[in-house]
Amino acid sequence: MSAGLALDGLAYGYPGRVVGEGVSFSLAQGEVLCLLGPNGGGKSTLLKTLLGLLPALGGKISVDGEDIHGWTPRRRARAFAYVPQSGAGQFGFTVAEMVLMGRAAHLGPFATPSAADRQIAEAALTALGIAALAPRDWLRLSGGERQLALIARALAQQAQVLILDEPTANLDFGNQVRVLAELKKLARQGLAVIFATHHPEQAFACADRVAILHAGKLMQLGSPEETITADSMRLAYGIAVDVVAVGDGRIRMCLPHEWR
Repeated sequence: MSAGLALDGLAYGYPGRVVGEGVSFSLAQGEVLCLLGPNGGGKSTLLKTLLGLLPALGGKISVDGEDIHGWTPRRRARAFAYVPQSGAGQFGFTVAEMVLMGRAAHLGPFATPSAADRQIAEAALTALGIAALAPRDWLRLSGGERQLALIARALAQQAQVLILDEPTANLDFGNQVRVLAELKKLARQGLAVIFATHHPEQAFACADRVAILHAGKLMQLGSPEETITADSMRLAYGIAVDVVAVGDGRIRMCLPHEWR
């Protein structure tokens, strides 16, 4: 796999408060990394630091071997695309207009989208199987349709790394499955994908590797099978679980002892 994102001894947090430190891992293009950990463990703060919403407090973040410290927001937006949990405002845009906004990082300050930009946005909608939604009012979409449209917007951005913060939050079961399937498909097309979730079993569905953050430290890093174990779940979340294989054994579920 080709070069992508690398963190080397990263410290991150807020002015006067370190949330995490000493975090090192890499993410190659074509790979999916699942970020796990309890509330307050530093997942969202780490993602905000990658996106440039918070400055790194120490260490280094690099993309394709280049230190991103000092990059302009435009340069960073060409490297990182972001899909939030939900939202994108309460404005009356069509889906086509919303996805076209993903081209902003490639436009000058007063430029308008070109025919080529519109073709890229249309291709992103088609790639996710939601081209029929293009003329629809953004405010009238279901939660699952909105999330797929946000992923299409990020895809239109043509960045190297796709970052998603709890991409299945508030989605029904069917749409959760669809979104995770799309993440795996996008990685096969060459994107580097990192997503945070509160559901460990989602890692078995689409992730190549898992990073577990706990108390601001990288507690575990490896394949889903290596990292999501009864011991690691107890250490990270403070509960006893059984990690049970289902079906052909590729997918595993975490069953708390309290549910017995």
